Amino acid sequence: MLKGAASAVPKPGKEVGFSPEVFLEAKLHTELWTSWASLLRSYAAAHGLNTTHHAVVEVGPDEITLRVNSKWLKFHHRTMQYSDGRKCAFALTEHGTVLTAAGKDKQEEEMDIAAERLAREMMQ
Repeated sequence: MLKGAASAVPKPGKEVGFSPEVFLEAKLHTELWTSWASLLRSYAAAHGLNTTHHAVVEVGPDEITLRVNSKWLKFHHRTMQYSDGRKCAFALTEHGTVLTAAGKDKQEEEMDIAAERLAREMMQ
């Protein structure tokens, strides 16, 4: 083995792959992503109680889609896009907030507030 090269076999007790910090960040992002989908589903259902519209939330590892009739809103890890072509910056933060930005208009909201607002907007 070359001098300074790491062994291919991990020592007992050592994890293979991501460092603990990266693993925690990935695990946290997965939890936030799942929570975001759940909040969208809950608020869309609540707003649908007094309307004939029905919302569907489709969840994947890289995309969440909120569909209402012929309209949709897609969330990716860094962007969100409306069915009418509008596209905005989007991010979930480690603090449990959502960042959105359209042009120079930046907004940071708690996840539940943002999910309620966007579900209400889509259900109208």
